[in-house]
Amino acid sequence: MYSATEKALIVSIWEKVTPHTEQWGGEALERLFAVFPQAKIYFKHVDTSPGSAAIRSHGDKVMKAIGSAAGDLDNMSTTLSSLSDLHAYNLMVDPVNFKLLSHCILVVLANHLPSEFTPEAHLAFDKFLASVAVVLSHKYR
Repeated sequence: MYSATEKALIVSIWEKVTPHTEQWGGEALERLFAVFPQAKIYFKHVDTSPGSAAIRSHGDKVMKAIGSAAGDLDNMSTTLSSLSDLHAYNLMVDPVNFKLLSHCILVVLANHLPSEFTPEAHLAFDKFLASVAVVLSHKYR
């Protein structure tokens, strides 16, 4: 599924993300809510204002889940299975939101890692996040 070069780029980028999961995850969610406000429907119970502790905390969880997938690129469906179950059966999140959030994450990474986020890295990470979205959407079928 991934070439050796793509795997290396994904792992390399993720190593730079790891120390910033809360901040950058929060920024990605803030961007999601600003650009796609309909996504807020799943967060009625939390403060979705920019910089809120709830958004930073959830952003951290999101990014750490993505990090677990980045650490197991060849077995993402197993790694993310419980999250897929949660989002499909309990939270009933519209799967389009996974794609929207993926885009927001790409923008955040490009902003924070301008020299590392080369066109090749962008392409590899876009492919990776698209795969994460597919895996998370799998239980909807």
